Amino acid sequence: MTEPVDWELAAATGARLAPRGPDSAGGEAAEAVGQLRELALQARGPVREVTQLTATTATPVAVVDRAEWIRSNVGTFKAVTAPIAAKMSPGPVHSVASRFNAVQLGAALAWMSGKVLGQFEALPPVGQQPRLLLVAPNIVSAERSMAADPRDFRMWVCLHEETHRVQFGAVAWLPEFFAGAVASLVADLDASPAELLRRATSGLRSTTRAADGLPVMAMLQSPEQRAVMQQILGLMSLLEGHADWVMDNAAPQVVPTAPELRAAFETRRRGSGPIDLLFRRLLGVEAKMAQYREGARFVRIVVDRVGLAGFNQVWSSPDDLPSLAEIRSPQRWIERVHPDAA
Repeated sequence: MTEPVDWELAAATGARLAPRGPDSAGGEAAEAVGQLRELALQARGPVREVTQLTATTATPVAVVDRAEWIRSNVGTFKAVTAPIAAKMSPGPVHSVASRFNAVQLGAALAWMSGKVLGQFEALPPVGQQPRLLLVAPNIVSAERSMAADPRDFRMWVCLHEETHRVQFGAVAWLPEFFAGAVASLVADLDASPAELLRRATSGLRSTTRAADGLPVMAMLQSPEQRAVMQQILGLMSLLEGHADWVMDNAAPQVVPTAPELRAAFETRRRGSGPIDLLFRRLLGVEAKMAQYREGARFVRIVVDRVGLAGFNQVWSSPDDLPSLAEIRSPQRWIERVHPDAA
């Protein structure tokens, strides 16, 4: 089967270009890995108490380096693009393109591998079970740059990532729903050049596209795919914002320096320089930062107005998920799902 990307080259390129981890003396690295594993387990109680959700699946915790994070994400890309690969025909043009795509993907993952603190593998590589990943060198580097208490910062990160594990482990329909939405988007990637040009022209002429909150790439999608994109962006904002809200509400029990960490971490999220900000915009990281802010605001407002049980209605079915517009205007979701409270 012809692949759209030379996956081995992508992983090798990413590992080669990934920034070096922080220097560690003696057994410091091993100590950090061991403590992260312990804290990931300790975070389960506070997250369960704050969310009132219980994961029914046992997800392994993996403390990884940057190269393993890259390999995991290369595996995810390979899995989600399998339908496209099945339609491709072998040939010299595809061979050259797959290597070019591999270098691009590897370089992008290399840059991101120095930023990501943790990740739940909602779409794991083929043949693997989902894992909760904690990227040890990035966590250590971040805590040093912020002069944070190492134990507090590590627990703080674990609270966020454990929330993602619980979201996908406690909501039975969510993994399949998320995978289906992503598969639907990917299936649209093999549109013909003529069709992509038609969509781009239509998007540029549209008076509504700029106001719908979608990235510029949405101009190349069909109207149906733009709707799916909105759905995914709304879901991602909910998941990330909920995890941030849980961090802040669970932290007083287990992270004494949480207020200082939040202030320092928000500064870190804004980027560290013009080159860093450029890459963040090119790779869509700026949009992800908006997901944290808008999603957390949605959760705070909804919990304040209808309580935690009322908010947890979002997990009842896909129909109860907030749209991207409702994330940005929580009252609209409350009026739709809790009309008596509105």
